Amino acid sequence: MRSYRDLFRTPEFTPFFLASAAHTAAQTIGALALGTLVYRVTGSPLLSAVSMFGPQLAQVLGATFLMSGADRLPPRSTLAGIGLAFAVGTAVLALPGLPVAAVFGVVLVQGLIASLGGGVRWGLLNEILSKDGYLLGRSVFNMLSGLMQVAGFATGGALLTILSPHACLLISAALYATAALGTRLGLTARPPRSSGRPSVTATWRTNALLWSSRPRRLTYLGLWVPNGLVVGCESLYVSYDPHAAGALFACGALGMFVGDVTVGRLVPAALRPRLATPLLLLLATPYLFFALRPELPWSAVLAVVASAGFGASLVQQERLMALTPDELSGHALGLHSAGMLTMQGVAAALAGSLAQLASPAAAMTVMAAASAVVTSTLAWAGRRTASPAGGRAARRTAVSRP
Repeated sequence: MRSYRDLFRTPEFTPFFLASAAHTAAQTIGALALGTLVYRVTGSPLLSAVSMFGPQLAQVLGATFLMSGADRLPPRSTLAGIGLAFAVGTAVLALPGLPVAAVFGVVLVQGLIASLGGGVRWGLLNEILSKDGYLLGRSVFNMLSGLMQVAGFATGGALLTILSPHACLLISAALYATAALGTRLGLTARPPRSSGRPSVTATWRTNALLWSSRPRRLTYLGLWVPNGLVVGCESLYVSYDPHAAGALFACGALGMFVGDVTVGRLVPAALRPRLATPLLLLLATPYLFFALRPELPWSAVLAVVASAGFGASLVQQERLMALTPDELSGHALGLHSAGMLTMQGVAAALAGSLAQLASPAAAMTVMAAASAVVTSTLAWAGRRTASPAGGRAARRTAVSRP
């Protein structure tokens, strides 16, 4: 599959794409509204950051107990059910006077439900397009995510100037319901990719198998940790500049869009494997300049430049799929998604805690520096694995633990 035209000629790709667009728009508008609501009520950078990225914290539970369902549940029904559950949960968050403790309870339940969504969604994409079209298709979905985040955060910021956060949450709930309906009507019923019932034992067994390979293990860590630490920087936009948070989120999404277009469509396949580390360093470095407390438009420019580095995930996902059997693709991608989102939630909580002790700008700088250090360490470990000694060790591991 060589072009975007080929993608949209593929049966089911377009309705899948449009339903995902509605889901992403709902996420961005709802997250900004909820973060703003919690910040207005509490004045806490920590609680504001966790309210926006708290659902990710529950992803670790899904990865531990539920992930076998990514390949063992019918994808259409599962995705439609997840969208409907988010619509109901977001409508509950819109209730006036809901205690902050109840808000976080709903947020964590949503995260647990969503933990299954990444594996089901990206496993289905891999099934619709096959492996030869997955990278191009995923780049389009990443670009969609960037564009919808630009539109969603910009629209959400504008709506918050004329509507209450509660009203914006109701708009988000309606978009989730639209996504669920589009999934149900636009996709055909498919059987699960693997036989057997989802279970905790099957989840643990497959997690252990995926984690047993050193190359896969390093790829997972590269997908989870540097990305998550930088999202911790983004989680502080509301407390860093409450009046420009929507603009900063939109600029970050624009940068992500540019990075995904460049990596997914313009970079030659032979060059892509060498770009993961430079892109991850690009992702972190601009946030070091937040130590200078830049104002708009400089902070917006830094957000755009940094977020182009999110294109590294396409390179890393392509490597992950090359290292994974087809029948485990949904579980492998679900583990990637759950681990990445969990790390984003942990990083948001950590960044918020640092901001409470120091300032949002200082916390952003610390998180960015940690991301750069982790990226450099993983690059060094990857070179050791690729060396003759490392290669022999990896082959021994592959033989003893297939």
